[in-house]
Amino acid sequence: MKDDASEAFLGQARRSFHAALIANGILATNQAGIPSIADGSSASSVAFAKGIMDRVAREAIGARLAGQMAGHKFETIVGEFLETTLPKLQHIRPGTFEVAKGGSRLAIAACEQYAHLSSLAEAVANNADLAVMIGMDYLIKPDVMVLRHPEPDDVINATEQVVDSQCATLTGMRSANSNLPLLHASVSCKWTMRSDRAQNARSEALNLVRNRKERLPHIVVVTAEPTPGRLASLALGTGDIDCVYHIALNELREAVQESRFSDSDELLTMMIVGRRLRDIADLPLDLAV
Repeated sequence: MKDDASEAFLGQARRSFHAALIANGILATNQAGIPSIADGSSASSVAFAKGIMDRVAREAIGARLAGQMAGHKFETIVGEFLETTLPKLQHIRPGTFEVAKGGSRLAIAACEQYAHLSSLAEAVANNADLAVMIGMDYLIKPDVMVLRHPEPDDVINATEQVVDSQCATLTGMRSANSNLPLLHASVSCKWTMRSDRAQNARSEALNLVRNRKERLPHIVVVTAEPTPGRLASLALGTGDIDCVYHIALNELREAVQESRFSDSDELLTMMIVGRRLRDIADLPLDLAV
């Protein structure tokens, strides 16, 4: 095994992740020299974004994609990154996992912790007064879901008789009790942090907390936002989102450090040291907890 960190599997997967963003035209620089992740009206945003591009995507020249198109492709690439990396951690997090798109706004109702939402949606659809009282907060559509499928008894009992027909008859971890997967993680993908996107992510997270039965899934956000101040709008504080993951945190940190914006450097360091902001390469290992 080579000691060089760049030879590690997660390092290779990280570079492949960046290459996919470039190949799909999401991470690019337009003819005016403005990176696709930058707010062209903000000098600091442009400076930090250029610093990232200089390090990971110097050859990516192209027009900015429309917001919805960029977001959709971003979700797909984040999902593919997790599909590639999570199987490498089977030895520290055994189980049968699946990475899936959020799909409909009731996609999580197909998961063990949120199956009751199907009945709620049906009741609301048939009762206007109930719809007014409850609202739509229970409708949650994760961009990417990591599912853990229940295990058959022969797997649970592989080394000894752990369960039988008389015990553990309610847990969703046994396929003998339920065929619904557990929502292991909800991944919200926010290409940048403009307007109310940070608040939307917090609302989604709080709804996942309030509406679940049984254990809470991992709730994380992946973003390419280059401005520490905007990252702080989502990363600071606790109780809703586990952590925010940046597509190129190492490169962002270098770009901020070499800039004249010292306040941004202090804020970025505070989020990192405070365990509220991490790199995309940290995400698979954190999901293995």
